[in-house]
Formats: sequence, C-alpha cells, structure tokens
Amino acid sequence: MHNRRQERGFSLIELLIAVAVILIVAAISIPNLLRSRINANEASAIASMRTINNAEVAYSVAFPATGYADDLSKLKPPPGGAPPDINSAGLLDAVLACTSQPCSKSGYQFAIVNASGTPVNSYELTAVPTTVGNTGIRGFCSDQQAQITFDPNGATSCSQALP
Repeated sequence: MHNRRQERGFSLIELLIAVAVILIVAAISIPNLLRSRINANEASAIASMRTINNAEVAYSVAFPATGYADDLSKLKPPPGGAPPDINSAGLLDAVLACTSQPCSKSGYQFAIVNASGTPVNSYELTAVPTTVGNTGIRGFCSDQQAQITFDPNGATSCSQALP
C-alpha cells in the first residue's frame, strides 16, 4: 500500500489566481478612489472659500477704517493670546490664514489678490489645485460679492457659476 501524506495549503495555481483577482479588483477601484479624493478636495475648497468670504465680512465690520483684508495673513489668530488687530484678526485658523500666500489646504492653494481701495472695498479670492488633475480639477474664484465661480481647467479664469 502506498502511504501518501495529506498535503495542506494552496497550490501555486490557486495562489496565482487569488493574486490576479485581487489585482483586478484594485485596478477597478483605484481610479474611483482617486476621483473621490479629488471630489473631496474640491468640496473642501468651496467650503474654505465660503469661510474666507465670511471672515472678510467680519474683518471689514471689525475694522471699517481698513475695509477688507488684502492678505490672508491678516485673518490669522493673534500671536500668544494677544487681542485681535488689523494684522491678526483671529477670524481664520493658521492653515487658511498662513503667514505667506498662497495658503495650502486639502490640495488647493488659496490667495487674496487684486485688493483695491482705501479702505479696501474690493478683493478677489482664488483657489487653484496644487496639481491639476491630481489634487483637483477645477480652480475657484470669488470676490467681495461672495459668489463662487470656477474655471474647469484648474486656473483662475473663472467664468462659470457653481450650481
């Protein structure tokens, strides 16, 4: 009689098939994951634009002789618990109100540009993807009217209103 041990485990063919199935599932899901991340970054950029516009209104009310802030850094928290002033109004966190524009958040670069008037009575706000097609697709713009528009090419030639 021939004694043959019962072998346990997977054969090489079974392992190769399992790996192939995993690779196929990954190939299908990775583009969807990347698109989801882009959508999340764009939603965050729109929400950040609204937050900055609200902070600009609060700044202009708090400092009417100055008008709107002409740089995001003026909306940052005051250093060391000092009281708010025109250079550190405490209306945005240090991420959106960084010390040097553009300020990076969630794959987008934010900046206040073309501020004009004394006191400042108009400004433009821009948000462009850090890497177009990777961190975001659309560029976003706004102004003192707080209407957000977008550029489908990821730049600041915003001509289309958000739905």
